Amino acid sequence: MYATATIVKPLPPELFRTHGASAEMRWDAMAGQGFHTPTDRFFVRNHTFTPSIDPATWQLAIHGDGVRCPGAYTYDQLRAMPARTLDAAIECAGNGRRFYGTQQGEPAPGTQWGLGAIGVARWRGVPLRYLLERSDISARAVDVLPTGLDAPFEHHGHVRRPLPVDKAMDDVLVAYEMNGRPLPPDHGFPVRLVVPGWVGIASIKWLGDIEVATRELFTPWNTEFYRDVTVNPVKSALELGWNARVPFGRPQLLRGRSWSGRGRVVKVEVSFDDGRTWRRAEHRGPHLVSAWLPWHITWVPRRLGERSILVRATDASGATQQLKRPQHAFGYHFDAAVRHPISVIHG
Repeated sequence: MYATATIVKPLPPELFRTHGASAEMRWDAMAGQGFHTPTDRFFVRNHTFTPSIDPATWQLAIHGDGVRCPGAYTYDQLRAMPARTLDAAIECAGNGRRFYGTQQGEPAPGTQWGLGAIGVARWRGVPLRYLLERSDISARAVDVLPTGLDAPFEHHGHVRRPLPVDKAMDDVLVAYEMNGRPLPPDHGFPVRLVVPGWVGIASIKWLGDIEVATRELFTPWNTEFYRDVTVNPVKSALELGWNARVPFGRPQLLRGRSWSGRGRVVKVEVSFDDGRTWRRAEHRGPHLVSAWLPWHITWVPRRLGERSILVRATDASGATQQLKRPQHAFGYHFDAAVRHPISVIHG
């Protein structure tokens, strides 16, 4: 079942920064793109390497003391079930981790992601709720445990992280398509979970098993790793190269995207003077709670030299990005306004 390639798809340096078994999207690679992240530049987070799974022999097993009718479904059976299409973001909990060190002077351990460990795709698949109801889920069910079919990670076994039954029965998708095509190997073929708003580890790739339990479940991925992180916070990014060079005195149309797992983004502001004053950006494109909000602002650089652009967003819960984020021992959930460096040069 297992392949030897860490990541199967090409990783051209103009689209990605590589981090061992993972690959981070370059935000300037989103410039000029549409609402969705093209599959060829969607970030990859692997614990081991991308497996090669034969859909002809693959099955999804649903079992446990929380269902009365356990069973297993083939790929063709799943694709024949009632389907839903969902535009949703998937974001690694460590997205932005390197800014704990570079921006706040307190480095955190782990993959040193910039802001590119996120992507929004159009997913299609079967609502998890449909499968659980088909399995006659018990009123006593507490947790749902999806398990991936990638190689075991060190001594911890297969990647798996429990979901509370309320979330599993809400908006979770068992997806088999991404951006209108079957899932690519790196993104979970033949089937993955998509858990809107939650940290990416919840959206288990290469899904093969779902246990439904009448008790709370624990795995290394909610005790040792990713402990106490569930919903992603509000963040923003510019569709602009890091250390970009922009011409003095010429209007610049800056574009970016903001998102939050807590609710729809309601306001985006940009500062060109280190956070002393803020200007409100204009929105463009769809405004979806499960995805992100594209925005734009026009700016005329009036001072030569190096400087930073800051972006902060506010979501429907009232959460607003601050200038500093309290330190997190594992470097999760960096949600401060990132200081994006640029150089203003003679045009």
